[in-house]
Amino acid sequence: MRASLEDWKNGWVEIEVGLSVRDIDLLIASLQVIKADPDQHFHATSDFIGEGGIGQITFQIQQPSEANNLSLGSRAVGPSESIDL
Repeated sequence: MRASLEDWKNGWVEIEVGLSVRDIDLLIASLQVIKADPDQHFHATSDFIGEGGIGQITFQIQQPSEANNLSLGSRAVGPSESIDL
């Protein structure tokens, strides 16, 4: 797994996460754990090599009182593809 942080230089940043097939299986299993037990959480943690960047990403169940500030998108669309609405 690898992650990168891109500063958009407008007050916002992008976090990009690259996953191996094994990482995808582990992520799905970990998400199923917190779905079944909302008191649990898990982390994706840096190897802390290099100048700095993303130290840790925590995954947890969103509390009902917490407002949404992200959404999940669809898969990437290629140049010759169209989006069916």
